[in-house]
Order: sequence, then structure tokens, then C-alpha cells
Amino acid sequence: MEKGTLVEFRLQGDNSSDKLRPRRLAVVDRPEGKKHWVVIDERGQHHVLHPRQISYIVAGETYKPKDIEGFWQSIQPYLDPSSLEVAWELLVEDSESVDPAGMAMLLFSEQSPSLCYAAYYLLSEDKFYFKQKGDRYEPRSMAQVAELKHQSDVEAQRVQEWQGFLERVQAGLAGESVEWQSSDRPRLEALERYAVFAEEANHRAPALETLTALGRQDTAQSAFQLLVDLQLWSHHENLVLRRSQIPTQFSNKVIEMAQGRISSPPPDRDANRIDLTHLKLYTIDDESTREIDDGVGIEFLENGKQRLWIHIADPTRWVSPGDELDLEARRRCTTVYLPTGMIPMFPTELATGPMSLNQGKVCTALSFGVILDEAGSIEAYEIRPSLVKPTYRLTYEDVDEMLELGVQAEPELEAIAFWAKRRSAWRQAQGAISIHMPESTIKVCDDEIVIEVLDDSLSRMLVAEMMILAGEVAGRYGEAHNIALPFRGQPQPELPSDEELLQLPAGPVRDCAIRRCMPRSEISTTPFRHASLGLDSYTQVTSPIRRYTDLLAHFQIKAHLRGEPLPFSTNTTQELIQSVSSTAYEAILVERQTNRYWGLEYLRRHADVVWQALVLRWLREHENLGLVLLEDLGLEMAMRFARPIEVGDRLHIKVAYVDPRQDIIQFTEVTPSTAEMAIG
Repeated sequence: MEKGTLVEFRLQGDNSSDKLRPRRLAVVDRPEGKKHWVVIDERGQHHVLHPRQISYIVAGETYKPKDIEGFWQSIQPYLDPSSLEVAWELLVEDSESVDPAGMAMLLFSEQSPSLCYAAYYLLSEDKFYFKQKGDRYEPRSMAQVAELKHQSDVEAQRVQEWQGFLERVQAGLAGESVEWQSSDRPRLEALERYAVFAEEANHRAPALETLTALGRQDTAQSAFQLLVDLQLWSHHENLVLRRSQIPTQFSNKVIEMAQGRISSPPPDRDANRIDLTHLKLYTIDDESTREIDDGVGIEFLENGKQRLWIHIADPTRWVSPGDELDLEARRRCTTVYLPTGMIPMFPTELATGPMSLNQGKVCTALSFGVILDEAGSIEAYEIRPSLVKPTYRLTYEDVDEMLELGVQAEPELEAIAFWAKRRSAWRQAQGAISIHMPESTIKVCDDEIVIEVLDDSLSRMLVAEMMILAGEVAGRYGEAHNIALPFRGQPQPELPSDEELLQLPAGPVRDCAIRRCMPRSEISTTPFRHASLGLDSYTQVTSPIRRYTDLLAHFQIKAHLRGEPLPFSTNTTQELIQSVSSTAYEAILVERQTNRYWGLEYLRRHADVVWQALVLRWLREHENLGLVLLEDLGLEMAMRFARPIEVGDRLHIKVAYVDPRQDIIQFTEVTPSTAEMAIG
């Protein structure tokens, strides 16, 4: 090359950061060594270049560094990328390649050095029409051009959506009302997945890109906080629930089917129902209960005997085996009860409407009529599809008060309570194992946490005994007629000896020791003994609106009562049991961990309160780690003791550190004098 030759070059690592001049131009000054050249740019800066760094030589004229700016300005009017499309249309049909000089002639009808460079510039910048092959450029096919343009449009739209998304995020963070676009959803969902699953999340890239663009740390905690700051999530968002496979919404198809069943009820396959609407029926539940699936009553017979009636809601009146509602209930397998509300097994409109035993309305039910002998054993029973009309909707507190006052207008309630006591005594005689550990419910409403310790009251015992009685009747019926039902049983535990138990304080400590020995209950299609209930045959049937195995039992029993083939074979029943059991276990874990979170959050908000704690047992005695019961709350917590402790000791403790989100809590013991001051 001659001195004064104008060249285009790129430095190593040069990404053309100069937006006004994306190409580097310089004038050749002299050779350097055998291969290199020294060039001078318009700023007077010297560069040593290898020939490979030179991308184009403007031949035919000589220049000085001061001419570079004028040269650049002279070609600007010719740098119209759209002009290449015309040239491409002329060349594509014959697939004719072209060099910059030829392109200059096509575009500008002239081949001056500056216009040849302009043609080269257009060709090298082009992303659609031509591809370089050596010193020449070949026209791409029509299909290739169409695909490249499509890709470019997609990328342009992606960039536009990304910029719009960031603008909406910034507006949301500034407290403005934001109308999210459908294109934002994948990025928001990526943030949600990352916040929930952290490093195990799939497709984390959009979440990390968002966090980086906002200058936030690329951690799951940062993603969580961003969603909270955008008011898309609550500070107390239930991550345990989000990690689970539990669906929280019903599909439109399921909702439409539920509404259709309500507006146009299907024919009742049990049209010959027994009419029990003349009998009093008490539904007894917590005040917040909306799915009312059981009630109790009693009938005074002419022969002086009394027939207990346990009336169970009849959702199979509205659902058929294998239909969309049944399959959805099967998928959910249970209603999930959380402090913040419930996730129903059936659509709420159906579950709390025609399926429930609502006060004052004629309802369809599956009724279990039972006559007990003097000892409390079943003397006779019947199972009947029925029509009932709930007389009273009562809370447990209502029933306790009525029984305590001996309300004369409600002799039926006293009679039911009498048989419940007789029944409990009979089960104890059959080897039933009673464990009376304090239980509590946690409810959250408008961010207020209420923890209520449940009393071991007569009303709760009454309901429990009647439900267990219905379960025994269902189990007996299934066993007598060889029906495949989800029979529930429990292996006989190896309990501590009486001598060992007597060494422990009576009450929660002793019951805790017994509880540790109790094996988990099991479900089978054939009956087997339930050790803690003291029954040889037992099937849960009293919650068909909120427990799928109960619904399954209803399908089978009702089909047999009608003399029809059973909807589910033994093998299918076993498969259903296995399927729903794993889902039910997940629901139990979600309920347990969610209650744990809100229990810790309650303690965090009451960090200054001194609690009375009962030491239940050792967890790891060599580490001074034990299990304590906060008696005022019915909560069991692990605690590491700072001094020698005995099981059964009562301590005064307060929270030293708690982080509900990380599931961490630490307690410290408070001295008696400090405790008295705090409590007083």
C-alpha cells in the first residue's frame, strides 16, 4: 500500500463503541516491519495494524488524516440500507454475486473510490439480502431473506417488550398503578419460579436478566422482594404452597360444569330416598366452616329404643364417577385448610351450596342409622340415601353451652351426648388409645393472626364419636358385602410399659410419649384393625365434600345399595387409594408448614411476651435440645436449654430470635422474677 491510502480497520476487541462513527478510518503512513503498517486516524492517533485488521482499502486516491471527516460526510447520502433491496431483486433471480465496485455501479451508476466504499459499507452492514463469500457478496434466496426478516422483527418486538416491561416495573416500584401486558407474564412467571425454587428453578435467565437490569442481586430472595415491592406478592406469600403441586384455581371447564349442575340438576339415581325431614338435625362445626358435610340426630322409637342418625352430605348426587368434577376432585384429593383460607376440592359454589347440609333447606344425604346396645356396641344399623332438613347450625361452643344448661327443648342433643359417652367407653374397652394433646387453630384475617387453643370439650367428643360410629358402620357394611372400600387401619403400637408411663407426669408429657409410639394409619381395600380407634373395621365416610377417599366410599356403597355394579373394581380402587394418598400427604405437609410459618410469625410479633412452656421430651439430649409445649398457644417448638432440665419441667421462655421465612426460632429462658414482672 502507498502512503496516503485510506483504509478501514478494526482494533482487537473493538466493538465500534463510537456510535457516530461505527467504522474506523485511517490513512497509511508507513510500513512497520515485514507485515505491519502504521496508520494515522483523523485524531492524529497512530495505530500499528496487521493486514488481517484491515477490512477495506479505498483504492485510487490518496488522503491525509484531515480528509477523513470530509470523506465520511461525503458518503452519508448514499448509506440507505433500503437501496440494497432493489439491487437484491435484480441479482437474486440469477444468483449472481457482486463485489463492492459492481454494487456501486448498480446503486449509484458510478464507481468512484468513495462510492465503492459506500457500497462496501452497505453490503457489510446488511443482515438480510447478501452474504459475503471472499471478496464478493452473494444474494440470499427469497426464503432466506423472509426468514431473516422474520427473525429481525421478532427480535425487535422482544427488545420493545423488554423496554416496556422495564418501564412498567420502574413505574410499579415508584408506587404507580401498572397495567401489566400479556408479554410481561413470562418474565413475571420467571421471577416467581426463581423466588420459589431458587437454583432449582427452570428457565432462570429472564429472572436474572430482570434483576441485573434493576441493579438488584441475582438471588431468589431478591426476586421475592421484587415481587413484594411490585405488590404482586404479599410479604407473607405462601412459598410452601407455590412449591407444591396443589392447584389453587379451577379451570373454566370445571366451573361451568359445576354451574350447570346447579342450574340443571341431573336426575337423582336415588329417587326412592327415605324422607327424614321431620327429624331434628344438628350440624356442629366451627363458625368459619362453609363446607358442611355432616350432621347428627336421633329418633325415639316406639319400642323405647333410640336410633342415632349420622347424616352425611351426598355429593355423589351431583357428581358421577369419571366425569369432569370427579376427575378434578380426584386430582386435588382433599380440601386444604390454611390459616389464610381454604382451597376446596370442589368448586365453592357447589361445595357450599347444594352439596352442603345447609340450615333450613331440604338436602340430599347419605344417612347412617344406628341402634346401640347398653354397652355402646352396634346392635343394628342401616344406610339410606335420604332427604333431610338441618334444624340448627351450631358451633361447638353452642353445643357445650346447651348441654351444660340442659336446655329442655333439646332432649335429642342430650340423648346424642349420652350415647357418645357410652360409645367412647365401649371403644376404650375394645383397646382404643386416647391421646389428648393440646391442639390449636391459626387463622389470619386482614393480617391479624389469631391462635385459638381447642378445648377437649364434650361437643367435640360428641361429634368425633358419631363420625367414628358412621365409619364403623360403613366398614362393617363393606366387609359384610365384600365391597372394595378405602378401609383405614392402624397397626398395634408397642407402647411404653405402665411403669414407664407412671414415671412421666400425667397429661401432655405422658400423652406425648404414647404419641411417639403410634404408627401411621394405613389404607387398604380389605378391612383390618384400627388400633387407636379400637375397631376391627373402619372406613372414613363423613367428609365426602372435602376428602376424596370418603367420596370414593360413597360411590361404592351407594351403587351397592341400588343393586348396581360397583363403579370401581378392587384393582382400580387400590390404584385410586395409592394416587390420592400421595397427594393427600403433600397437602398435609403444606398445611403443617404453613401453620408453622404463621405460628412463628405470631411469635415474632409477640417477641416481648413471656410464655409458659412444658418440656415434653428430648429431641437430642446430648445437645440439650428438647421439645416444649407453649401451653397458652398449643404450639410445640424445639428449644435448646442453657441448664440441666428434666422432662415435665415448666419454664418461662421468650423469643430470642425468629425468622419465619427461614423457619428458624430460638428461645431463651427467663428468670422467675423477670417472668412475673412480664406476666404481671
